[in-house]
Amino acid sequence: MDNINLTTKLGRLKLKNPVLVASGTFGYGEEYSQFLNLNELGGIVTKSVTLNPTAGNPPPRLAETPAGLLNCIGLENPGVDVFIKEKLPFLRKFNTRIIVNIAGGEKSDYIELTEVLNKKEGIDALEINVSCPNVKTGGYNLGINPKEVYSLTKSLKKITNLPLIVKLTPNVTDITETAKAAEDGGAEALSLINTLLGMAIDISTQKPKLSNITGGLSGPAIRPVAVRMVWQVAQKIKIPLIGMGGIMGSEDALEFVLAGASAIAIGTANFVDPKTPIKVIEGIKCYLKEKGINNFQDLIGKVKTE
Repeated sequence: MDNINLTTKLGRLKLKNPVLVASGTFGYGEEYSQFLNLNELGGIVTKSVTLNPTAGNPPPRLAETPAGLLNCIGLENPGVDVFIKEKLPFLRKFNTRIIVNIAGGEKSDYIELTEVLNKKEGIDALEINVSCPNVKTGGYNLGINPKEVYSLTKSLKKITNLPLIVKLTPNVTDITETAKAAEDGGAEALSLINTLLGMAIDISTQKPKLSNITGGLSGPAIRPVAVRMVWQVAQKIKIPLIGMGGIMGSEDALEFVLAGASAIAIGTANFVDPKTPIKVIEGIKCYLKEKGINNFQDLIGKVKTE
């Protein structure tokens, strides 16, 4: 299978293979490095980085649901200064793309974060998190407004030459509107989808299972929704897509590719089996060989709808 070409492109960003690990599910790579060779990944998307240290929400912050997981972590992270000093040097050791996910309470936070990270070596792209459902107030939810998405993306484009990937929320009426806004603002790729807003109640205590009451739903339960949204967006925009949402194996990943994704990201599955990303890479390679396809990019968006 050595003649199978798995490379793919996200704008100017070339990946050795289409398998990434999703933000918030892989930390900053250190914890997982004992389970798999990080050099084999197409790229690592870091846990969200904010300007200042963020404590996140109080526990309980996780609740299992049928075929899914609710979380309200609340973007807990040590802040950008600690990320640069303690986390980035570790990530630089590996021959894989490093995509830093950034989040902010206000537009100015994103601008300042981008200015700081723009000067640092070892960062290949920024993923702009405009869609966290686990924070109650502030700019984290500006992703529901196409005008805000356009404005933020355009502002960040002016101050960095790093490729910008905008992570879209599914908690909107029409995701193609925010996708088009990000494209028009200068995004080179889009990540979709972030988690769906959900809630679970403990009937014995009659209280919500999460401290935040609601949280983000991930896992296999959301995959059909995510695949549908990737397909819809692929019909309307020209920039590449990273598909995610409940990918547990290569067959799931291939659904996203056929729907129009140029790359995919493994999230919740990392908690179940840390080796899932490597298994997905091998599974995609086997599928291409079986179908007689030499280049991965020839498979993107090839779903037969007629």
